[in-house]
Amino acid sequence: MPTVYDVPPADLIEALSAELQKSTKITPPEWSAYVKTGSFKQHAPQDPNWWYTRCASVLRKVYLNGPIGVSHLRKEYGGLKHSYNRPEHFRRASGAIIRKVLQQLEAEGLISSSRKGRTITAKGRSVLDKLATKIIKEKYPELKKY
Repeated sequence: MPTVYDVPPADLIEALSAELQKSTKITPPEWSAYVKTGSFKQHAPQDPNWWYTRCASVLRKVYLNGPIGVSHLRKEYGGLKHSYNRPEHFRRASGAIIRKVLQQLEAEGLISSSRKGRTITAKGRSVLDKLATKIIKEKYPELKKY
C-alpha cells in the first residue's frame, strides 16, 4: 500500500487541501484575508484557499517529522527577509497561523498533542495513506505493480 513517502508532495497537498475544505471544523479565521504568512513576506497570499493548503502542508509535516512543535514548524516555513541595501537574513514564519492550524487539525482529530509535540493520529494517518493510494492509482498507473 502506498504511503505519503511514495507520492510527490505537491500532488498530495493539493488533494488533501481539497479534502480539508469539506470539513466543518477547519475554517480560515476572519483575519486570514489580511495577514502575511511571515515577517519576511511583502504581501498577503494571493490564493483565496491558502489556509487549506497550509493546513494540508502542516499535516504532512506532522506525519513525516512528528512529534513536532510550533517552533520547529516556524523554522520550516520561514524564509529570507529581502533588504535592499543590506544582506538578507533568515526570519521565522508567523507563529499565530501555525498554532491556529494545529488547533484546528487537533479539533478535527487528525493530530494529537503530547508533551514532546504534535503527533499524527490513526485517523490522520488513514486519511493521508488513502489519499496517497488514490493519487498513485489515478496519476501514476505505471507504478501500480509496485
